[in-house]
Amino acid sequence: SGLLSRLQLSAPTIRTLSSSKPFSQNIPSCLWKLGRLNHVAIAVPDLEKAQSLYKDVLGAQVSETVALPEHGVYTVFVELGNTKLELLHPLGEKSPIASFLQKNKTGGMHHICIEVDDIKAAMTELKKKKIRILSEEPKIGAHGKPVIFLHPKDCHGVLVELEQA
Repeated sequence: SGLLSRLQLSAPTIRTLSSSKPFSQNIPSCLWKLGRLNHVAIAVPDLEKAQSLYKDVLGAQVSETVALPEHGVYTVFVELGNTKLELLHPLGEKSPIASFLQKNKTGGMHHICIEVDDIKAAMTELKKKKIRILSEEPKIGAHGKPVIFLHPKDCHGVLVELEQA
């Protein structure tokens, strides 16, 4: 009867929680909004092998390789229907992906990319909230749209890319 008594005592708490305000009402309004997950980027030491895995083994639609010298990377996009994977491979010795792969020899998740409706407003507000942005101005990303990166130490260890929708 001890366990039953404890369960009966906790039941009103559960009802109280479920009848509280929806979670979204507790989020402060912003001048900009987060959109959908655009892609998850994966650094790969062998781009051809990675392309083959997704295309030939898993049957995904895989883009051609595109060089982005201003970012120091080769990119390939894997279409997943509701989002994409971006395969990243170093382009040049100063590539940020080269240094990532030196620490992670087999590759791994590099960053996530989330769309925003107003990248300039996002930058202004994030700076006020002490979130470090890794560039002074947005750069043009792999989709031809402005992007910024947020410092991973300010985002719980995740490198976050924001892309203008």
